[in-house]
Formats: sequence, structure tokens, C-alpha cells
Amino acid sequence: MAETEPIQLVCYSLCFILVATILVKLKLRSSSSSALRGLNLPPGPWSMPVLGHMQFLIGALPHRALRGLARRHGPVMLLRLGHVPTLVLSSAEAARAALKAPHDAAFAGRPMHATASIITYGGENIAFARHDSRHWKALRTLCTVELLSPGRVRSFRPVRDQEAARLVYSVLAAGAGGSAVNVSEKVKVMMNDVIMRVSVGDTCRQRAAYLEELDRMLDLMSGFNLTDLFPASRLARVLGGGSLKAAWAVQRRMHGIMEDMIRDHKRAMDTELQEPEATGHDADEREDILTTLLRFQRDGGIGDIALTNENVSGVLSDVFSAGSETTATTVIWAMSELMRSPRTMAAAQSEVRRALHGKTAVTEADIDSGRLLYLEMVIKETFRLHPPLPLLLPKLCTEPSKVMGYDVPAGTTVFVNVWAIGRDEDSWTTDAGEFKPERFESEAVDYGGTDFRFLPGGAGRRMCPGMIFGMSNIMIALASLLYHFDWKLPGGKSPKKLDMAETYGITARRKTDLMLEATPFVP
Repeated sequence: MAETEPIQLVCYSLCFILVATILVKLKLRSSSSSALRGLNLPPGPWSMPVLGHMQFLIGALPHRALRGLARRHGPVMLLRLGHVPTLVLSSAEAARAALKAPHDAAFAGRPMHATASIITYGGENIAFARHDSRHWKALRTLCTVELLSPGRVRSFRPVRDQEAARLVYSVLAAGAGGSAVNVSEKVKVMMNDVIMRVSVGDTCRQRAAYLEELDRMLDLMSGFNLTDLFPASRLARVLGGGSLKAAWAVQRRMHGIMEDMIRDHKRAMDTELQEPEATGHDADEREDILTTLLRFQRDGGIGDIALTNENVSGVLSDVFSAGSETTATTVIWAMSELMRSPRTMAAAQSEVRRALHGKTAVTEADIDSGRLLYLEMVIKETFRLHPPLPLLLPKLCTEPSKVMGYDVPAGTTVFVNVWAIGRDEDSWTTDAGEFKPERFESEAVDYGGTDFRFLPGGAGRRMCPGMIFGMSNIMIALASLLYHFDWKLPGGKSPKKLDMAETYGITARRKTDLMLEATPFVP
């Protein structure tokens, strides 16, 4: 069983302190209990006063602990985390019942946790804005039609090609003389650079400061604040005050950095309007995402919905947090699984090297030709076993609903355990826990959120709008690593000895960096 992360230990320790100090003061309201009488609520384990079911999460990562509970109590399970009623869905059938249109409308809300509210200006981004608001629909349309459309993603090919080449050079330099290469670090740098250049251009002077604050923001948003679990408790507000102050500090710093970025971009846009020949091109698909957002802001918004600087900052934050961490995590897990299976590694490398026919560099034009079918299966299998978000971002049931015959009261937080669904023996009958990319030769599965056994980007109204962009980044990074290098574990270790422990933050990453020896491959 995986070790509990420090942030979890702090949270659970404070929760147990709450038992001793406020148990006599807090009472379950009789009105709440009477409102639930007569409902066919989902099953769940025994609960404790005040804590509810939080004791079951101690000692394991959340997605693993919830899977263990689901095996005993079923794929539709109702828990209480502190004072928060929480529905956990752990099968494809359960996910379909909640996320398939038109039923997904009732489950498309977002619980606005304290830290998220601070960081997102109360929901001024896509991830946390109210799904039934004109504001959210406008931002979603802007993202899918303008920012991350297939054509726009293709326009970023030169950036991906250049950063993939830099990844190769950085591995060559780090591995000179037989030194072990920190593959995790190299991949993260590449993904950060791709996202930064696509989002704010090549010459953003605030790059380092923004990435530093973004890391802090992701750490803060990776867990609950005590006020989220015990909203009526004054003690919870006191004990959770430190992390909320930290969130406010990060928000103020990020706001300042974003204002500087926006100011710099507006100056550049004014120069382009006055001297178009000085920029070398008109405003078109080649512009970075921030420039596109500011162009819409300058032209009056989206339809009749104005774009504020907070909207612009929120959307950029979504692109960074969803586009960098998740893609890097997927590439690192794919390399980890390939290292554990020499047969699979050989098959993937052979395909890539045949497709490139001895070329000296990997470009997207070479690999985006439908010839890397096995590599695509490797990526799908990595998503199945290691979804970047093992628990999809929490949803909020906004109206009384039913899931597989069970009543779900309005106000219930909903978690979809895609990690458990990807390893469900009922859905994946052949060695569900094993890494076998070949299974997708007979499984017609895509990323559209229509096959509820496979939900790396979610489904329904809240599914990720950037899957095409993410897949493009993953494909070229993985193809470059496999084409240019042969890999082995340091010290001649057996592949079966590779540590596959994971840790839980905003994504489920490797607990330790992936360290490998790289031997250059000469075409």
C-alpha cells in the first residue's frame, strides 16, 4: 500500500484534532436527516461522527483507497468527507449514467472550494465557471473554436518540432560519458517550454516568475482546505487559515505577473497595428494564445460577453495547468512502462525507426501520417493505467438526480474514479492490470468521451477541450525519445526492479524521478 503524502497527513491529523475539540459543539441538523428520509441512497461504509468516512482514506492514495471501498460497496458509493456528501463512481456504467448527455447537465457543476475560489477569481476560468452561465459557454466556445481547434493546434507544429529537438540535445548533453539522465526533468522542461511559447510567445520576460508561481498554485489546489470539509466550523477556519493566506499570496503575485504580460502584449499589438510590416505577419492563427484572447477583448469580447483581464488570466492558467503537467506525466509513465517491458519497447522503437527512414530529426510531419499505430496504442494504454487525473476534477450535483437507481441529493460532490475504471476487470477482461498496448488492436476506443471505460479527458459538458493539443505534444516527445536513444536502467538493473510508486498532487505522478541511461542511436 502506498505511503500517505505529507499534505494528507497534515489534513488528517488536523481532522482528528477537530474530533476532540468540536465534537460536543457540532450536531447533525435534524432537518438534513429528515430531508433524506425515503430516498434510496447509494451504499457506503460505516462513518464516524464529524469525520464521516475520512478515516478510510488514511494510508493510501485517494484513488486507490476509493477503489478498495468500491469493491466492497459497489461502483456507486456515497461517502461523507467531513460534512461534505460525496458520490464516488467507479465503473463505466456508473460514469455513463452521470456523464452522458442529457443527464450530465445535473452533474456539470463545480464545488467551489476555498483555494480554487481564490486562485480563479471566484470562477473566472473555464474549469470552475458555472456550466450553465453564458460566461462559461462563451469561454468554452472561444477555447474550442479559436484557441485549441485542430487547425490552431497544427499551426503550433514548428514550436513542437523545435522543442522536441531541444529535448534530444538536452538528453545527449546530460547522458555524455554514460551518466544517468533525469528523464522526468527533461520532459517537464520540454512541456513547459511548449506551453509557454504557444501561450505567451517566445520572448516573454515573465516566464520564470510565472512558472514558479504556477507550481505553487498547483500544489495548493491539489488538496482540500479544512474549511471545505467543515464549512460550519470556526476551528476549521482558524486551522485552515494559513493555507488560505498562502493562496491569497500566490493569487496576488500571479495577478501582478499576468498584468505585466497583458501590458507587454497590448504594447506589441499596438505596434503591430501601427507598423504591420515591422512584425512580419498579420494577426492570424500563428499568434500566441494570449494575443488571441486580447484581440477578442479589444474587439468587444465573445458575442455580447466581455472578456476581463481576470478571464484572460484564468483561461491562460487553465492552458498551463492542464497542458503541461498532464502531458509530461503521461510521457514519463509511458517511458516507465516501456522500460519494464523490453518486448513492448522494441516494438515501439522499431515502428518509429521504420517510419522515419533514417532521418536525422523527428518532426511532426513525419509522425502525423497514421504510420505510428503501435505508438498510439502505447499512449492509450498509458492513459488507461495511469490517467493524469485519476479522479476527474470534482463535479457538483446541482439538482436531485438518479444514478443506476440510486437517489443523489442536490449539493452532492461527485468524483469519477477513472483510475479504477481503467483497471476494472468487468470492462477490460484481459489482464486488466497489465500493460498490453495490443489490446487496442481490437478495442475501438478514442478520446471523445463516448466510451466510458476510457476517460482520460473526462466526458460530457466538462470534458477537456485540449485533448488534440495534448496528444500532439505527447506523440512528438515520446517518438523523439524512442527514435534517438536506446535506454536502460542505471547500473544494469533489471527492468522489473524499476520503482513504479506514484504520488498524488494535481496529477498522479511518479514518486521518484525516472533516471535512465541513454545510448544515442545513429540512423
